[in-house]
Amino acid sequence: MIYDNMADYVLALPAAQALMGLDLGEKTVGVAISDPLWSVASPHETVRRRKFGLDATRLLEIVAARRIGGIILGLPRNMDGSEGPRCQSTRAFARNLTKLTDLPIGYWDERLSTVAAERALLEADTSRKRRAEVIDNIAASYILQGVLDRIGHMRRAE
Repeated sequence: MIYDNMADYVLALPAAQALMGLDLGEKTVGVAISDPLWSVASPHETVRRRKFGLDATRLLEIVAARRIGGIILGLPRNMDGSEGPRCQSTRAFARNLTKLTDLPIGYWDERLSTVAAERALLEADTSRKRRAEVIDNIAASYILQGVLDRIGHMRRAE
């Protein structure tokens, strides 16, 4: 099931299972994975996009291997908060993915996640070639860490 509301998404999550964050690009999908306690997001891999079926198969292989309990998709809103074609594409990806898995799927506003990832890689003096290889899974970890931080704030507010 797909959740637009973070509180509803969190209620649907099984306890003590990792979350997977995805940064969907036109050519690649950045993948990040959390620890089972939902405190730290780590870059996992970059999946080269081919056809939806092949992409989904690889992502679901990761889900099975890493005991993933929920998926977060970065929602690429425009800077004014509106949704354009990239958001529509992300929502379509989520709808197609729900046909293949029962895992809860949520969205996270990913504005500037790639910019933050690029800045972190530049500060780490990463070569241009290496940045191109890892930028998407680093951006996915920024997206997922934002969700984990939000969940932590929600828990403290209870």
